[in-house]
Amino acid sequence: MAKILLSENAQNGRAEGFGIIRSVDIKKSTAGSPYLDLLISDCNGEIRSKIWDYKKEVHGSYEVGDIVKVRGRISQYQGAEQLTVDRIRLATDEDDYDIEALIPTAPENAQQMYDYLRGLAENFSDPDYRKLVLFLMEKHRLLLPRYPAAVKLHHAQISGLLYHTCTLVRMALSVCDVYPQLDRDLLLAGTILHDFAKIRELETTQSGLASGYTVPGQLLGHLVMGSEWIAEAGKELSVSDEKIVLLQHMMISHHGEPEFGAAKQPMFPEAEVLSQLDLLDARLFNMFQELENVEAGTFTPPVWSLDHRRLYKKK
Repeated sequence: MAKILLSENAQNGRAEGFGIIRSVDIKKSTAGSPYLDLLISDCNGEIRSKIWDYKKEVHGSYEVGDIVKVRGRISQYQGAEQLTVDRIRLATDEDDYDIEALIPTAPENAQQMYDYLRGLAENFSDPDYRKLVLFLMEKHRLLLPRYPAAVKLHHAQISGLLYHTCTLVRMALSVCDVYPQLDRDLLLAGTILHDFAKIRELETTQSGLASGYTVPGQLLGHLVMGSEWIAEAGKELSVSDEKIVLLQHMMISHHGEPEFGAAKQPMFPEAEVLSQLDLLDARLFNMFQELENVEAGTFTPPVWSLDHRRLYKKK
């Protein structure tokens, strides 16, 4: 993971600054004493943090999404940086911190990304795919521009959902140039819609970052809910049954394999392209993020999201 500003500004292993709590859990050490396990992040990255011998009445109580000021010591543990917290408190209105420096945000403007996708849909030659995508984009236009794409891992940032979608769409357009046999409108429609239901799957904090999963998100997931949204909108707009089913299949198959949540493996070319591009973008995002934190000619620590591979940064 990229270095959090807190660790970048550390001197002699000592660090002090502000961050957002992304996860918090009370655990027990091997000796049986309680400790608070925190994940603290800012716009640059995140760092696993520990409050040893945790006492609520002494150290305070914290929730996901809280902005905190922390002071502590940074060390290496199992190949990754860890912060041992000496002092921690909730940030106040009197504190001098930059909120934009704490919240990871996609590198492109949210409204411009939304308009880009909408402009593509408006120019679909197929009227059914055009009206279906435009209908769903308009229905969710208030949430889409700022929503993250994940709790952690790839595109867990403000506007990450649209950024991930736009990246896939650009790659899909290039693939269509190489393989003219593909149904361009079907591929783009499925790509634009493939993760829309994450706005119902993910819980977000006041900062706009994802903190966990909703009940429907855990019981159904965005693949199933996205498929349902398409079926409902398609019926309302009198879209042909076959086109509805094709898009539904792209929703439930874009994770590729059942072990990754797919109900079906991709069974036609456009579904296969979407699945492969989705995996490619997720992996490259994580690779680039991990490589930011190491020097040229060295390896990263094992990356959990990439099957514990250690990545090499070329000179």
